[in-house]
Amino acid sequence: MRRSQPIRLAFALCVITTAVNLQAPLYDALAARSGAGVGATTVAFACYVVGILPVLLGFNGLAERVGRKPLIVTALMLCLAATALTLAMPGLVTLGIARFMMGIGTALTSAVAPAYMAVLFETGDSRAPANWVTASTALGFGFGAAVTSWFVLHTPSLTPPSLWLYLGAAALALLLVLTLRDDSPRRAEAEMLRLPTYPPGTLGYGLAILLAWATVGLVIAILPSTLAQQGLSGWAGFATFGVCSCGVLFQPWARKLAPQTATQVGLIILPLAYALIARGALQGDLVAVLLGTVAASSACYGFLYLGGLSGVLDLAGEHPARASAGYFLMAYLGFSLPVITTGILIDAVGHTAALGIFGLALLGGVIVTLGILQRGRIFRHRAFLQRMPSK
Repeated sequence: MRRSQPIRLAFALCVITTAVNLQAPLYDALAARSGAGVGATTVAFACYVVGILPVLLGFNGLAERVGRKPLIVTALMLCLAATALTLAMPGLVTLGIARFMMGIGTALTSAVAPAYMAVLFETGDSRAPANWVTASTALGFGFGAAVTSWFVLHTPSLTPPSLWLYLGAAALALLLVLTLRDDSPRRAEAEMLRLPTYPPGTLGYGLAILLAWATVGLVIAILPSTLAQQGLSGWAGFATFGVCSCGVLFQPWARKLAPQTATQVGLIILPLAYALIARGALQGDLVAVLLGTVAASSACYGFLYLGGLSGVLDLAGEHPARASAGYFLMAYLGFSLPVITTGILIDAVGHTAALGIFGLALLGGVIVTLGILQRGRIFRHRAFLQRMPSK
């Protein structure tokens, strides 16, 4: 029974993240029903970040006060309620409210999942629990969108069966989590507010993840409307699966590289992958879109994510939690503001021009970030030479 506990938690983590992009293939149809444009769709999409940030920054110590299991249970209940809401009242306003709720649930989960999984594994090796958390959450972020796309391709609907199936899976996950043990100590005086910090040398890593997650957000929130112009809207969920979930396949390679090297590799891949995605979406080339999303995922959730986070933690000194919060703050800013801006541009100047502007901004950002990383390497090398004893 105890051996099954990590599996049950991994299933719950997958279910929680599955909810996040479950409605992604429906964005264009929901906007059309509400009489809204792409800009309004991206605002509803970004409500997810509005739910995440307060929890990420202001309630980091909550698990130390109430325990880990209550946060996972709360996250599952929020995802259940959010999905039920989109079933009962499909529309952009409802989508925004649901994504806000899912953002809170995801933030609660990310705050406790790695430590909770490590405790349930009962081993001194942290790599296996971390791999389980990474794999289960990465799979979930893309799986829901892919399942919804599969149903929409057969029978277009604003309430496809995937949403009903999700309610059943979430209820099962809730029952499984309720039986998990939670031996974590409670401290009523635990600090709740942990403001982000940016130690010297971490700016390049923060900018890299901002660019990466801006690209992921564009694929999830904007690509469905671009594909709809080519009659390919039903495939949007598979593109989301590609950009969210396939990166886990490249993480073993990323772990073998130094953090700065992994980040530089990801930055080189990113604009090339985006060019392939944009060209494929605008010309109706589905193969190019899907290959591009897999390549982007290798950068965003493989080399850039692991390399950047490892680099930040190496430089964090005595404040790893605050440095991590700063890193994820940059990530979620990328996941929202550039996506909203591009959505507004699409309404103003059209898909081709807006996607081109995003691509130029992405390329410029990559060049600047590579320069910052290289400059940081030179400074660290000089500091190392200065610390060496003179002959």
